[in-house]
Amino acid sequence: MQELSRSLTLSECLNQTFSCSCGRTHRADLKAAYIKKGALKELPEWLKRNQYEKVYLICDRITIGIAGKKVKELLTASGLEVYLHVISHQAYDEATLGELLIHERADCDVVVGVGTGSINDMCRYFSFKLQLPYCIVATAAPMDGFASSISALTVNNLKTTFEVQTPRLIVGDTDILRGAPYSMISAGLGDLIGKFTCLCDWKLSRLVNKEYYCETIVNMVSDGVRKVLLNAGNVKEKDPQVLGDIMEGLVFTGAAMSMIGNSRPASGCEHHISHYWEMIFEQRGQRPAPHGHQVGVGTILILRLTELLKMRTQIDFERARTAAEQYRFEQWCKEIQDAYGPAACGVIEMEQEAGKNETRARLKRIGKMEQNWDKILELLGELPSSKYVINLMRGLDAPCSPSQIGVDRQLLKNTLLYCKEVRNRYTILQMLWDLDLLEELTEQLLAEPDT
Repeated sequence: MQELSRSLTLSECLNQTFSCSCGRTHRADLKAAYIKKGALKELPEWLKRNQYEKVYLICDRITIGIAGKKVKELLTASGLEVYLHVISHQAYDEATLGELLIHERADCDVVVGVGTGSINDMCRYFSFKLQLPYCIVATAAPMDGFASSISALTVNNLKTTFEVQTPRLIVGDTDILRGAPYSMISAGLGDLIGKFTCLCDWKLSRLVNKEYYCETIVNMVSDGVRKVLLNAGNVKEKDPQVLGDIMEGLVFTGAAMSMIGNSRPASGCEHHISHYWEMIFEQRGQRPAPHGHQVGVGTILILRLTELLKMRTQIDFERARTAAEQYRFEQWCKEIQDAYGPAACGVIEMEQEAGKNETRARLKRIGKMEQNWDKILELLGELPSSKYVINLMRGLDAPCSPSQIGVDRQLLKNTLLYCKEVRNRYTILQMLWDLDLLEELTEQLLAEPDT
């Protein structure tokens, strides 16, 4: 067993177990990742080397044309038996899972998905339930979920995360990635930019809730993001090296999630914003913007809220305690029903189990914040400015405001006030709610001309 005491490269992390200075043992279950020009040719040889013979190949109606047919040809030519299924259901919910189950052949010994976020999540969950190993061939790099052990699926109209399994192999062929629409490439950068706020959330929760925290993992993710941002200006040319760096950075943050066992290293309140938008758009029968673009916009919103908070010369902790005493679960339920629609039941059940808004827990957190307010301001001071991120995203022709991705002002207001309920996780938004400042700062943000 190796000792994890410094930032490692992706190749150094693969299929390794580490003892860490945080006191835990971390394991990166991802066995291999081929991210380079012509990487697809490595797939059949890797499968045969690991004694897989019968492949359940899963694509959708788009990815079958991008890479699915080519994958099938390569695997078949190598002597592997391939059963191809093209997903017809596009919601990636319980119905999609049922479709995959119905069409699966009992003698398949490995699942290979071809696509990005939704296919990756669905195939990972499906293979986990059937206790089959799983590999993914990326058709674009718009998000960081490739290497994680978490799947986000829509269940009972609510975006829900499940701890499942890490893929055995990830293939990121830059010849394929170059063919992705530029918007998906910039979305990948948007997802990486979200690490600024999600890591701050984790540090905040350590301070307020004494949540487990790993400094080494945080540094590894931060270093990976900085490496990608150094060459972000070359994204527009679809430079293969830069695309490979983006893909590697996204895979790396996913590996960090699997090493921790949850999504803390890569997902915070900026992702809760994205999950809420995805859910509402699905309820409306509309297609949401790419996940990474939503995360990028969400990151800018969170940064702006923290800037408004830091402009306040004093925090009224007694006001926060009064608000905590006045909290009524029944009133909160009515607000959630309005904000979440058909998904409200799942959100309410989650809060009944977690009790994160309950008065006693809130008062305890307020006391911790009052004791550590200088440290909290120091944490918030480590964040980049919203202006920096806006300039970065504009330079990539990526959306910077909610209106650019179809989010109207009423939806934006509901998002900032209620998206924290998507997960039982302490974030900047929960902190603002604890301090009885979330609604006030939301109104200030909505009044700004560029919001």
